[in-house]
Amino acid sequence: MRTLPLAATLAVLLVVVCAGDSTADDKTRSRLVSSSDVTRTRIAFDRSGDIHVMNGDGSGIRRLTGNPLQCRRPTWSPDAKKVAFAFLAGGSYDIYVINADGSGRPRRLTRNRLDDEYPTWSPDGKQLAFASDRDGDHEIFVMNADGSGVRRLTQNRTVDFEPAWSPDGTEIAFASNRDGDYEIFVMNADGSGVRQVTTNRSHEFDPAWSPDGAKFAFDRDFGRNYEIYVMNASDGSGERRLTRSQAFDTHPSWSPDGTRIAFGSDHGNAANTDIYIMNADGSGVRRLTRTKADESDPDWSAAPAHTGG
Repeated sequence: MRTLPLAATLAVLLVVVCAGDSTADDKTRSRLVSSSDVTRTRIAFDRSGDIHVMNGDGSGIRRLTGNPLQCRRPTWSPDAKKVAFAFLAGGSYDIYVINADGSGRPRRLTRNRLDDEYPTWSPDGKQLAFASDRDGDHEIFVMNADGSGVRRLTQNRTVDFEPAWSPDGTEIAFASNRDGDYEIFVMNADGSGVRQVTTNRSHEFDPAWSPDGAKFAFDRDFGRNYEIYVMNASDGSGERRLTRSQAFDTHPSWSPDGTRIAFGSDHGNAANTDIYIMNADGSGVRRLTRTKADESDPDWSAAPAHTGG
C-alpha cells in the first residue's frame, strides 16, 4: 500500500493511497490480458505489510518476510536475485534487502531514527535511491547497494519522495510538492538539472519509467479516487488516462517487455485492495489477487517464474 511520508501527511491532509482498478466498460474488460508470456515473469508486492512474490499471472504466491504490517514498497534488483523494501521497526522505516528466493535473513542497509523508505535500484544494481526525512523533511538520497556512501541529492524544504531510476541510469524521477501540490519531477542521477514534468492543480504520484525510458506511468489524485495515466517522459506531453473507475488505482509498474502495467486497486471491493494488470493502453484489465488482505505496491521483474511448491 502506498502512503505519503508522515511529514507530508501532517503538512497536507491527503488520502492514503490504496490502489485502484481498471478502465472502461464491460466490453473492454472482457479482453483479458493474455497470460502466455506473463507466466514467465514475477511480481513482488505488499500483502498487509508483508512482502510476497508471485508469477505474472497471479500464480505461485510466496511470502518473503514474516512481519505483518511492517514491510512495504518492494523493489526488485536488476538481476532479480534480491528485493529491497522498507521495514518499520522502533517507530521508523529503514531499508532492507532480502534474497528473492526467500533464503537467508533480511539485511539492513540504513540505520536512522527517522524514516528511510521508497527504495529504487540503479539499473546496474550498484546503488539504491530512496527517500528520507533524516534532515528534517523528505529528500531523495542515494547509497551503495551495501548501504555505504549515503549522499543527499535534493535540497529544499518541501517533500521529495518516490524516486524511480531511469532505465539508462542517467536520471531519477520523483514526486514533490515543491510547487504547492504534488507533481512529477526528473533530475540527473547526481541531483543536478531538476525539471518539472507535470503542471496542474491535482496531485501526481508514483512515476514509473517504461522499459525503453520513453514514457511515465503515474497516478493522479482526484480527491475520492486515483487514476493511472501515461505520458511522454521527455516533456510530459501525450498524456493519456488508462483507468476510469471510482476506485483507488495506484502504483503502476511496467512489465519487462513494456506491453502491460500492474497496479493496485480497491475496485469491486472497497474493504481491501488487490493487484491487477492491464495492457499498456488501459485495455484488458485482469485481477491477479483475491484475498481479504490488502495487496498493493506491485513491482514487476523479468525474474523466472516460480514453479515449485
